[in-house]
Amino acid sequence: MKKIITTAMTVATLFMATGCSDSLDVTSPSVVDKDFVFSDVQSARSALYYGYQTLQNARSLHSVGFYWCPVWGSDIEDAQDTYSDGSAGCQEKTFYPGGTENYNINSGEGTEVFGQMYNTIAVCNSLINAFEEKSDFQQIMTGEPNEMSDIYGQAVALRATCYWELFKWYGDVPHALKTGEKAEGLTSRFAIADYHIQKLREVEPHMFRVGESGHRADVMNRTYVQGLIGRLCLYNAGYTTRRTDLGADFYVDGDGNQLTFDDWSVEKNKAIYGRRSDWRNIYQIAKEYLQAAVQNHGSIELHLTDPRTNDANGREYGNPFQYCFQQMHCGVTDGLADESVYEIPMEYNNGADRPAYIGRPSRGGNGDAPCVGCGQDRVQAWFYYGAFNPQDLRRDASITVTGSDGQGHEDIQSFNRSNWGCGAGPATNKWDWNRLPAPNTNSYGTSGINVSYMRISDIYLMLAEVEAALGDDGAAKSTLAIVHNRNYVGGVDSNFDQFIADCGSVWDAVIQERAFEFVGEGVRRFDLIRTGKLPQAAVENRKEMTRIIDEVVANGYAKFANGNELPAYIWTKMVDARTQYGYRLTGQCPVGKEDDPVLYPSWRGQHDDWGSLYPKVMGATATNVAIKGLFKHIVPGSAEAIALEADGYEQKPWAVDMDSYRDSYATKLLAGYSDADYAAKNPPIYLLPFTYNTLTTSKITNGYGFRQEQ
Repeated sequence: MKKIITTAMTVATLFMATGCSDSLDVTSPSVVDKDFVFSDVQSARSALYYGYQTLQNARSLHSVGFYWCPVWGSDIEDAQDTYSDGSAGCQEKTFYPGGTENYNINSGEGTEVFGQMYNTIAVCNSLINAFEEKSDFQQIMTGEPNEMSDIYGQAVALRATCYWELFKWYGDVPHALKTGEKAEGLTSRFAIADYHIQKLREVEPHMFRVGESGHRADVMNRTYVQGLIGRLCLYNAGYTTRRTDLGADFYVDGDGNQLTFDDWSVEKNKAIYGRRSDWRNIYQIAKEYLQAAVQNHGSIELHLTDPRTNDANGREYGNPFQYCFQQMHCGVTDGLADESVYEIPMEYNNGADRPAYIGRPSRGGNGDAPCVGCGQDRVQAWFYYGAFNPQDLRRDASITVTGSDGQGHEDIQSFNRSNWGCGAGPATNKWDWNRLPAPNTNSYGTSGINVSYMRISDIYLMLAEVEAALGDDGAAKSTLAIVHNRNYVGGVDSNFDQFIADCGSVWDAVIQERAFEFVGEGVRRFDLIRTGKLPQAAVENRKEMTRIIDEVVANGYAKFANGNELPAYIWTKMVDARTQYGYRLTGQCPVGKEDDPVLYPSWRGQHDDWGSLYPKVMGATATNVAIKGLFKHIVPGSAEAIALEADGYEQKPWAVDMDSYRDSYATKLLAGYSDADYAAKNPPIYLLPFTYNTLTTSKITNGYGFRQEQ
């Protein structure tokens, strides 16, 4: 599937001949000769792969553009950039603090994705309709899965995926299902979701699981469809901000029945926040298919232990969670992560954007060691220091306080937001140039790191969430424990029950577990929205970050319930890790070595041999950062500080820098949903507006207070 582009070329020209523009002035292209295209399995699969290629090429959807919105705009993830009232990006990510009526509807990032999704939908419609017109269609869709029924099911799943992305981002959108049908007019998002859930239920029995008939997770498969049904149900039945200017009868279900809602908010901006009253019925559907996925997911594997052992240099692993992300660093190979239910394969040397934007930062440029890593996704201090249990193996595999300088050296980060590339605090650690077996140093967009679109842990946690919401706490707790406990040494968290108690309920614990599992992956923002937690989270987040900064200024550090201290200053020095340890790129810190300033926190350092790839740094020796005082306050000028400085350590500003950027770190986090909005129970506006070009070509209007003109 890494050869997806060349595989699809024989059929792509058929679609390109009736190609689609980036605006919504599009129709589903016709397959010139469906009897030729579907004359055998290979030609049908090639036509499908062209649809996959369009999804892969929609970079702003899964790696850049408006994908940054969910990564930046939650109560966990934050931005690299300094907050600016005039920035379109800040407006989107912080819920339009300047007011939707003042927002330039053409200024957002990734606006091309709207048209791109309809391009992919158009390809899928052509495939689906052509299949359904075949004389032997009913025979194909009878009995056990076969190659043609599976290809048809993949097309249905790909189309449903695109519509999920569209109504997640935009709310109500045009719903085109037929070849040649123009995508125009608005359809109730709930009717759209109901339709595709039912369609997926029809094709699910006729699809292969990963491992069956040679199928891999680089195509949509039966387990993905089961998970997608669950995902669609959670969004369909979850909280959402909907329009009130479309008429009382606009919001209907898939059968055309008018819906009723349990609303949390009052009406403002001709919008209201709530969920459909029949949500429990939809959750029952989700439960059925998520249970089926958990019971039999083919060769997809949730690793409960790390299959890696110590390597020849003595580096330790022992972290099954990190192993999943290491497998995505396949580079020139066509490898996939064992835990991926569906993974988007990215071409080496062809637009693989992680970690160029989302991942471990680097101050390098093209041709450096490594190339630039913007570090757009930063993790708020309270989450890294206070929320994570220090024993949770996901913390260091997900979040890092160091990056790269681009010259073969590890680079300490800072909270100085003006220090681009190494400022704004802890960053995502799931994707790192240094962990590629043969990093390409030619260009920052060529890593070859895949994008996992759905992981099996997501299916487990969606199931636990549904079980808890439906009142079965016992089942939910057991399902939750599978994901939670595998992230602790020995596979058991002795404080699991206390974790649930601290969260307040099993359901709340599942939502918090999702935060730990998916930090940096663009999930938290939408989890907050669909669970109804967003309004309160916005208020509490600002309050907590303000407390932290105030304590750092007053006391020199902020203290957290788990025992961690966030200090104003830390002490660092560069060391020769290869000589001292036998390697530069560290793994899991061995138990009992948490005082080692190079090995703890885990999963950092540098590529073991940048010099072989980038001769300019061949002679580098002091390549790794040793850190003291990261989690325990050391008083500047104290005997301990003086001893460290005598040993070559330098005092560096750490949390003290947050006070200079208080707006960015605290007071204007999620600024568009204020304390006053929460008190008044106003609806949060998180959806994106349609651009003027879309409005003029699609017979639709903007809602939520957005302008109708440029």
